[in-house]
Amino acid sequence: MKNIVDTLQARTGVPFAIGLPDGSYYRAGLGEPAFTLMFRTDAALLQVFTRGHIGLLESYFDQSVDVEGDFGAALAAGMLSGLDTRGKTLNNVENGIHELRYSNDSMAQAKANARAHYGLGDAFYRLWLDDPLMMYTCGYWPEGTQTLEQAQQRKIDHVCRKIQLSRGERFVDIGCGFGGFLFRAWETRGAIGTGINTTTEQVDWLRGEITRRGLDGKLSVREADFREADDPYDKVVSIGVLEHAGRDQLAAVVQAHADLLKPGGLGMLHFIGHVGPRETDLFIRKHVFPGGWIPGLSEVIVEMERCGLEVLDIENLRRHYALTLDEWARRFEQQWSAIQALDPQRFDERFHRVWRTYLVGCAEMFRSPAGYTHLFQIVFSKGNVTRTSYPMSRAHLYDA
Repeated sequence: MKNIVDTLQARTGVPFAIGLPDGSYYRAGLGEPAFTLMFRTDAALLQVFTRGHIGLLESYFDQSVDVEGDFGAALAAGMLSGLDTRGKTLNNVENGIHELRYSNDSMAQAKANARAHYGLGDAFYRLWLDDPLMMYTCGYWPEGTQTLEQAQQRKIDHVCRKIQLSRGERFVDIGCGFGGFLFRAWETRGAIGTGINTTTEQVDWLRGEITRRGLDGKLSVREADFREADDPYDKVVSIGVLEHAGRDQLAAVVQAHADLLKPGGLGMLHFIGHVGPRETDLFIRKHVFPGGWIPGLSEVIVEMERCGLEVLDIENLRRHYALTLDEWARRFEQQWSAIQALDPQRFDERFHRVWRTYLVGCAEMFRSPAGYTHLFQIVFSKGNVTRTSYPMSRAHLYDA
């Protein structure tokens, strides 16, 4: 065990400790341990040896492993430890079975998958997302940004500038969430927005909020799968949706984005993407986003080209997502007692540990210098733009 601990420490470069069920204790590295993994059962040890990082995480969810000290440091070290190579065959088999059970190929299953995560209720999300927009996607943190609220407002404004969204234009927000983009785009641009959302709980809340604000006729939301295109719009916005297309639905969903856009129109595709085609980790699919799949940037561009979309600009906001997740994780922990009080059975300790791991772990993933998961914003047009239809430089993005 001492050799194993020392080997892991050499890979991570972080001092840590491990406590075992028999009371033995192993330290690795110089100085005080940044964190300590406390194994409560022998079964948890077996899970790690047979299933690597998935075994360790699920043992933590089941409370047969505890983490003392810096939780973020523990997850960051885990990403460098090589544990993801242990038990890879078993985990790949389970990932394949998961795909068979939860594939988004069926619109009914895609809806169920979306509701499993996004249907947890506005009361839950309101406690830790920004107020009042409740944007559940990567914020934009240029120098001087101090709060999550500023970051989300600046993200929306940044996207509006990218697609030249103007007063009176009709745009569609694919996967509109709680409507934060719709409301701010109307308030700041006077643009007429329609949201498409398959999560019933969000749609019901958003319809009521649009009416409450007296914006019927200016804003609307349609409960539908984003593959169910209606009439084309002047502009298309898609923020944090492509990851939910599913492993084998990328072509169909990119085509839907193209179908929703008028010839000559502009759109923006904001999504988590891998550098190169890769498997999507079992943890995120099994415990957080059933049916989700992270595509490679190259795969997305190929599909966009196939649909007659011209790529105008690609921006990587990976570092911005780390800051967004840091703030979500901080607020989530700060509000945990209030979250639990909403529904103690649903929001139990296992839920707490899964979501804590998801939020903090994704922050460390986007921060990691060795990471291959990024956040891309692609500006595109339907057909080629001209000198008069789109600016010749990026000055319009930063001179506002």
